[in-house]
Amino acid sequence: MGKKDKKSKEAKKARSLEKQQKAQAKSENKEKKMAKKVGEDDDDMGIDEILASYAKQQEEFEAVTISTCNRPSKRTNAAMVANPVHGKKELFIFGGESTTSAGLAVFYNDLFQYSIESDQWRKISSPNTPLPRSGHSMCVHPSGIILLFGGEFSSPKQSTFYHYGDTWILDAHSKEWTKVENKKGPTARSGHRMTYWKNYILLHGGFRDLSASTTYLSDLWAFDVTSYKWHQIEWPTSHMAPDARSGHSMVPTGEGAIIWGGYSKVKAGKGLQKGKVHTDSWLLKMKSDLKGVRWERRKKSGFAPSPRVGCSMVHHKGRGVLFGGVYDTDETEESLDSIFYNTLFAYQIEMNRWFALSLRAPKKKKVQVSSSKPEDRHAELEATLSQLLSDKLKPEEDEEVDALSKTPSSESSKQNSDDEDAHPAKEYPVVASMPHPRFNSTTAVVDDTLFIFGGVYEHGEREYNLDSMYSLDLGKLDGLKVYWEDLRELEEGGSDEEDDDDEDDEEGDEDEDDEEDGHGDDDDEQEEEEEEEEEEPEPEGIPDPRPWLPHPKPFESLRDFYIRTSAQFIDWALTNNKDARGKDLKKVAFDLAEDRWWERREEVRVAEDKYEEMGGVGEVIERDASSRTGKGRR
Repeated sequence: MGKKDKKSKEAKKARSLEKQQKAQAKSENKEKKMAKKVGEDDDDMGIDEILASYAKQQEEFEAVTISTCNRPSKRTNAAMVANPVHGKKELFIFGGESTTSAGLAVFYNDLFQYSIESDQWRKISSPNTPLPRSGHSMCVHPSGIILLFGGEFSSPKQSTFYHYGDTWILDAHSKEWTKVENKKGPTARSGHRMTYWKNYILLHGGFRDLSASTTYLSDLWAFDVTSYKWHQIEWPTSHMAPDARSGHSMVPTGEGAIIWGGYSKVKAGKGLQKGKVHTDSWLLKMKSDLKGVRWERRKKSGFAPSPRVGCSMVHHKGRGVLFGGVYDTDETEESLDSIFYNTLFAYQIEMNRWFALSLRAPKKKKVQVSSSKPEDRHAELEATLSQLLSDKLKPEEDEEVDALSKTPSSESSKQNSDDEDAHPAKEYPVVASMPHPRFNSTTAVVDDTLFIFGGVYEHGEREYNLDSMYSLDLGKLDGLKVYWEDLRELEEGGSDEEDDDDEDDEEGDEDEDDEEDGHGDDDDEQEEEEEEEEEEPEPEGIPDPRPWLPHPKPFESLRDFYIRTSAQFIDWALTNNKDARGKDLKKVAFDLAEDRWWERREEVRVAEDKYEEMGGVGEVIERDASSRTGKGRR
């Protein structure tokens, strides 16, 4: 029996060894086949070549392709921001939604880049791109980070909705998307608003559609751009805070942020809700220690836009710029009437004051007033310029002045290196009227130019997505540039001129009431607390927070203002920054002059409008006091 057991064990070992050899041979054949697939016929494929092959595959997966394209298709609820890279006058547009002729919803996740100087559209594609969405929010941080959060998606028939709660970073240089994975962060939502303060990007509000009901949010979050982490900001239970809302405005301040307006639904009986349009304003006072953050309610200013939604502000030089909007009025239980706006407002943040902005009529050719002796006048100008250059600007400052001339008054600027192959810029029509009334336009500011993309208008029971894009110089307000405007669908749908005229008349009546009564129309749905709220009296003039600084003159460009007052601002810059020297000092001085120019812009504009009404004065020009020549005429 022992011999048989020994032979049996040896036979098992032999069979096991044979199986191992077959398995090894099979594995080698498999490796050979894999090697052939990547282009290698030999058995001695090097490790470097294998790694290079993997690297190439990964590179193709993460590759960003940029190609020239036509303008974006019409859409609404997209996000548009300015490129934060210094010297890049560009816009980014991402996502949005539209409705097909069959009434089906279509969502986008394409990223467009528009170069303003070369008038060139480009489409940026990469596999690592956020999923299609609308109602999301994007915020540009001064450090160069572009943050995207949230948004919504629905089935084609919009029977089911999905809200995103993901965070993405867009690299403005490489155009690459990076998803930020955080265990703790804001809940999924859309209709929220974001802005920045120091090293944080702030997020507030929004809503979540749960089919059976809609939940509006009032929470506040801060995203640290240094650690890429979200932090929820909380306050004591007894602390007053804004009501939950979405679609509101949120702009940055030195102290933190300002929110204004918005929309939510409140209880109106058992199981019923009614819409509420918010008209309140709140100041968010930030602290380095987030536990010390507090809200402060602002008093209503004497003049403010009438209640409206779908008109979120964009920040520009210490103020918010607001365009359009809609206000719904209940006529019966079964129908809803809406007023649409195409007006423009500026909100001076520090002064807590609103100003209505209107386009100016084209100016006629100006006739300059000179002294009785042209040669004397020429000598005086030459001496003044020489003194400026020698005493304050210095010879090397010529280049600095040219660099600083990229202001609203400058008509030429340097092409970006990316756009060297761009075609010549197209000439676009400029009109002296604002766009067709609408709400939910996508807006952004590049330098001192406001861009308006798309929007929505309703007529009867039908909704129209307006296919258009405009720009407006906020310094001059001398006309609306129309990049494209296709309103054929709206015109064919039965929106006649009489309706538009009626809406314009209603808007005009409301503006007159605002000026006479000192406040906007108070809706019956406003809370008692808001109705009883104290309003600030309307002063005769616009108060000057810094009267010791030079004041801009009517029709004086930023460049001219800086050249005239550079000596004073250089002295002021030395007082504020004693370590600044050379070009740094000049840059600080120009920044102070620019802040001052925009700080007093509304006051100067009032004076300019008065001159225009009096006789169409195109420009105020200093002349020799000894001259007896009459006043200049247009």
